[in-house]
Amino acid sequence: MTIAVIPSRYGSSRLEGKPLAMIAGKPMIQRVYERAMASRAVTQAVVATDDQRIVDAVESFGGKALMTSDTCRSGTDRVAETADILGLGPEDVIVNIQGDQPVFNPATIDELISPFQLDPGLAMSTLAFEIVDKREITDPKDVKVVFDNQGFALYFSRAQIPFPRDGQENVTYYKHLGFYAYKKAFLEKIVSLPTGRWENVEKLEQLRVLEFGFQIKVVVTPFDSPEIDLPEDIQRIEDKLLNS
Repeated sequence: MTIAVIPSRYGSSRLEGKPLAMIAGKPMIQRVYERAMASRAVTQAVVATDDQRIVDAVESFGGKALMTSDTCRSGTDRVAETADILGLGPEDVIVNIQGDQPVFNPATIDELISPFQLDPGLAMSTLAFEIVDKREITDPKDVKVVFDNQGFALYFSRAQIPFPRDGQENVTYYKHLGFYAYKKAFLEKIVSLPTGRWENVEKLEQLRVLEFGFQIKVVVTPFDSPEIDLPEDIQRIEDKLLNS
């Protein structure tokens, strides 16, 4: 069984009420939910929130939402709490979908969980996209990832990695996309760990996994998934929807 959980907070320092922002006539959370349900692999999608306004919005379009604690330190903790509420088993695969990516291709979810079918011992996977917009290489809003020759993450950073010391131009950069898949047993392990040193510096919770010695499989997808962080991003995403 594969469950998609969409952690969703109303508060945002850069865009208050972001999950309910209208994107081409629909609340953003609805667009994310519908795309999650369009994945062939997803059995059920659930929005995990701590705000009744988001619960009401999700239920109004026929979706499922759960109230979670308002003390969760991260989206991962909110996903873990949701998995407990749903009574999922240790081998169930849980997909964490960031609620600010309303135009992702549902096929990316199938790509994200495919390594679990090839490696029964795998605990966690995530997605990356080869950067084509050079601005994203140095923009701290776009997280970069480097990985080894087996496809396991070495590091995630808001900085430019790798850095071409001698000015090489034939360098390939990968942007990390905010999707994760984990077995429930491993998700419980992640949230039991203290906040990592580098996680605290970069404000990237996936670094906790690496810092404590665990592996994350990186799946490179041909599909980008732009995020909405600022009010001006909305028009860009609406244009993308209209032209798709």
